[in-house]
Amino acid sequence: MLTSRAAILALVICVIALSLAYPLREYIMQRAQISQLREERTRMEDNVAELREREEALNDEAYVEREARARLHFQYPDETAYIVVRPGAEDEEEIDPSEPKDPWFTELWRSVEEADRPDPDEGL
Repeated sequence: MLTSRAAILALVICVIALSLAYPLREYIMQRAQISQLREERTRMEDNVAELREREEALNDEAYVEREARARLHFQYPDETAYIVVRPGAEDEEEIDPSEPKDPWFTELWRSVEEADRPDPDEGL
């Protein structure tokens, strides 16, 4: 049933399909990359707009003064500042177990000393 013309036609169709597969795959990958770059560009433009707004706010003297008073507790020389401490506030503060209690160099030296001691369970 399969004639030589049909076999040659099938072979030609396969060769054409295989020759188009790689460029088609590259085209699809490039389209995906273009889409990703457009999304990144949009994020960057949003970031630039946010930074411009921040720059405008920092150029405003009233904003800078308000932030200095709120965050840094700055005051004018003739003003008196009060800090209200709630009763029992010291009890509520918990030490984070992930934070080291000693400075880094003490921890480093302790680890060197531990590494220098032989393990009694290990044999020579």
